[in-house]
Order: sequence, then structure tokens, then C-alpha cells
Amino acid sequence: MKRRGAGERGGPEGKEIMVRLNLRQSTRSIYLGLACVSLTLHLLLALFCLSVLQSACVLPTSSSSSVPRIDPVSHAASSSSSSSAASNKQANSRQHGDRHKPSVGGTFENEGNDSFSEDLERARKLIGVGKVSPAERGRAKLQELFKHPLYNLPRPKLQEDDWLLRLKTDAEAEDIEKEEKANRDSATSDSDWQSGSEEEGYDKVTWTRDEETHPPWLRFHLGISRWELYDRKDLNLAQLTHYLATQRILGAVQKKGGTQLKLLVSFPNYGQALLKPMRQSRDAETDVNLFYFSDFERHNAEIAAFHLDRVLGFNRIPPVVGRLINVTTEIRDVTTDERLSRTFFTSPAGNVCFYGQCEYYCSAEHPVCGRPHALEVSLATMLPDLSLAPRRSWRSPWRRSYSRTKLAQWEKDAAYCDTVKKTPPYNRGSRLVDLIDMAVLDFLMSNMDRHHYETFEEFGNETFLLHLDHGRAFGRHSQDEPSVLAPLVQCCRIRRSTLLRLRLLSRPDFRLSDVMRESLAQDPLTAVAPLLAEPHLSALDRRLATVLAAVQTCQDGNEDVVYNDLDEHDDQQLGENP
Repeated sequence: MKRRGAGERGGPEGKEIMVRLNLRQSTRSIYLGLACVSLTLHLLLALFCLSVLQSACVLPTSSSSSVPRIDPVSHAASSSSSSSAASNKQANSRQHGDRHKPSVGGTFENEGNDSFSEDLERARKLIGVGKVSPAERGRAKLQELFKHPLYNLPRPKLQEDDWLLRLKTDAEAEDIEKEEKANRDSATSDSDWQSGSEEEGYDKVTWTRDEETHPPWLRFHLGISRWELYDRKDLNLAQLTHYLATQRILGAVQKKGGTQLKLLVSFPNYGQALLKPMRQSRDAETDVNLFYFSDFERHNAEIAAFHLDRVLGFNRIPPVVGRLINVTTEIRDVTTDERLSRTFFTSPAGNVCFYGQCEYYCSAEHPVCGRPHALEVSLATMLPDLSLAPRRSWRSPWRRSYSRTKLAQWEKDAAYCDTVKKTPPYNRGSRLVDLIDMAVLDFLMSNMDRHHYETFEEFGNETFLLHLDHGRAFGRHSQDEPSVLAPLVQCCRIRRSTLLRLRLLSRPDFRLSDVMRESLAQDPLTAVAPLLAEPHLSALDRRLATVLAAVQTCQDGNEDVVYNDLDEHDDQQLGENP
């Protein structure tokens, strides 16, 4: 009898086996087809992501590319007019070539969410990009403003005692060098001795009497004169702001004094900066129910105040720049401040937060938080140490009561300025109009927190006023505070150069809001969001009109309103109609 093959086995059983074999082959074909489709889709997705990364996320490799800087083009345009002033001080005349590798905010690899990583990349690109940014291309009004005669007035020749600091003479330097050499020789046998310039993380000091060897912060200190904090045309100003935005942060401690949280950060070349963290979003307005002394301090207000002071031609605020930092690696991990370190925690959202210790808003209910590690901050240039350049603090005659119920004397007495005018140092020189300059600045940015001001003791009463601490400015754009203008309204006095600049900034071709927008666009944090919301910029124009109206009211009822600090210049020379 013949044996039956597998296909011949028992009718129904054989058919069932054949069906199973066919189904198995069909299923295998389907799985293979799906695998091919999936592989193709993954390849397409990978190619798409690669193209996006190449176009948007890859940083330029050159560390010497152009950097967003404070008025980088106006220096060349006005170099001829600045040569006479530069000859008085080598620190202000040389073009310094220091460059630092762009590294905004440290390292964020594998840290932070996707949305803020994109903000971080944009900020990094704005600091280190090798191409000319749209903000630089569109800086027409700002450039033209700084070319105007009112911003290029001849300056008196500065004498030796008109500089705050000076380099030692050759003889003094030789004596100090001999003393240091003797100290080094006596210490060579001590194996535990280490040079103070070789501390971990810090650069080895190689400074000489040649200003080219000095870091930007030191050149800034050497450039402070009796009449201004810095020369707007000094090329070091751009290097200083770049330095603040890019230098590696070695340490961070909480700064003593004041009512709110601020830190003192240190850099490898022994420079320091005052850090204020982001507490509010750009478009947030101060609560109308808050008193002026209870308001948050804003990092973007410090930055905007520096730019406004410069646009007004005062040059009395230390340079300030915005920066995106890593709150973990650049504050928590490097701080030696135990009080600060104890306040770090991780929020329920996974963000790294801290709150420090201070009078206002230093609690777990009011923390400063990264997203999850990235944090916006302002960095202000530190002034020379008080041991080198002591400063005197003056109580402002128009200081507020800082009380919820009481009024200050000037708020109750309309003739209050008559008393001030008879009181030293306001009874002579330019101190009164200096104070009114400051009141105009404060009114434009709605800063009610001006209780004191400072001057350098070295210069006595014949010097400018330092404009410091503006964290509570730019709080409300929908409301103006007329009382801030009390010094101008009550005294009916204003410096001629200030008045002419204010009139210039009210013209459409130099509109204050436009030049401020262009100036602020130079700051690195503009890559994340505009530093001032448009309503704040519009408020500047509205408040400027209020200032000019107040001056006109004074002139209508008084004769001696304008303090003429431009005796040798007529209106036609200054580009102003008589």
C-alpha cells in the first residue's frame, strides 16, 4: 500500500495544515512590510531633525566673531571728536583686543526642558553669532542720535586730580616690585606656600603698567573721571559688557544690605558683578495695591535703566548686561555662602529654586526658580572697592517717608525747594540740577525708590551723582507718578544740555521709544524676549511729553529756569532752533 504524503493526509486535516502554512507566510510578509515602512519613516525623521539642528542649533566655531555690544558702531563714527578727550587718559584711548570664548550661562547639556533650551540657544547665538543681527542693521536712529552735536560736546581738558584712580609711577612700581620679590624669595622654602594669583580657577595675574594687559573691569575703573562714570565712545565699554555676558562664574555669595535678594558673583580675572535674578515676566505690571517700597525688584529694569541713562547722555549708571545662567552649576555648585546654600530646593515642577535671606520676598513662598536650571539675570559692573575709592551717601531732599500713613515734608510744602536752595551743597554749583537730572530719569522709568544717592569722596562736591539701584523701575506702564517730578516742578530749574536732549528725543526722527528699543536690542537677553514690553516703551514717550510740559509751565511763570552749562555754544551749533 502506498504511503500518503503530508498533503494527502486525511482530507480535512490536510486542508487545515495547508491553511495554517499559508497564513504563516502571509503574516510574515505583512510584518516584513511594516518593518520596512517603519524604518523608512525613522530615516526621514532623522534627516529632518538633522537639517533643523544644522540650521538653528549649531553655534559658530569662531570665538572672535562680532558680539552684541553697547553702541559698537558709534565709536568709529565719532572717533575724531573723542580724540581730544582720549589723549588725557591712555585707558580711554586704546583699542583693547581681549576676546573671550562665548559661553552664556555655563553648561546645560541634558538639563532643562525643550522650550527653554530653545531660548538658551537663541541667547547663545546672539552673544556669539558671527553674522550681523537685524538689531544691528536697524540701528539707524540710535546711530544718528549719538552723532548729534549734543552728544559730542567738546570736553575740558582733564587734570591729574580729575581721575578717580591712577597708575603708579615707575618709581612706585619699582619699590613695590622689589618688596614683592623679597617676599617671594623668603617664601620659596615653604612648600605649602601658594601665590594668591594661582588660586584654583583664577587666572594668573600678569598685569603691568601697560593698559593692554588689564582686564575690562580694571580699565573701566581707571576711566572714571570727575564728570562722568564712563566715556560712551570708549571701546572698552563694549568689551566690558561682553566680558560680563560670557566670563565663567567662579563663585556666588549673597550681598549684604538692601531689602531684596542679590548676589555677588566672581570671575576668573578677579572681576565681580552684582546679580539680580528674574522675578517677574516682562509684561507683568506691579499690583496697584502694593506700596512702592514693597514692589519686586526686576532684573530687566536694571538693564533698561542703564540704557536709558546712556540715551539721555548722563553716563552715570555702571554698565549692566543681561545673561542666561545655569542656576545649578553657576550658583548652587559654586557658592561658599552657607546661608544661601541652605535655601536651595527642587520645586514640584522639577525646577531648581532658592530664596536666600533678606527683608522682602526671601522665603519658600517667593522663590527664584530656574526652568528647570536656566535663569535670566542682570549683571551690573561693580564700582572700585571702597578702600580704594570711598563714596559718600547723601539722603535725598525728596526722599519719601517709606510709611503707609505719613507724608514727607516735600509732599506737604509747595515751597519746599526754597529751603533746599539755601542748604549746602544745593546752594551753589550744579548739585541741584544734578538732582533734577536724576528726577527726570526716575520719572521716565517710574522709579519711586530714590531715598539716597552717592558721590565719590575724592571729588568733593564738584562732581556727578551716581545713579544706582533701579530694580523697582518700570513697574507700571499704564500709570505715571507725577510726584517723582517734584524737584523739577517745585524748583523750576533744569540744565540746558538736559533740556535740549529731551527736546531732541521728542522729535519723530529721534523718538525716545525708538532709540530705546534699538539700544535694548543689543543686550543678549533680547534673544529670549524684548527687555521692555511695548507698553513700557510707549510710556517713555508719554512721560517725556509730561516733563517738557512741566518745563514749559515753569518758563511761563519764571525767568531763571534754565541752568546754562553750554555758555560757549549757541542753539544753531547744537542743531536746535532758538
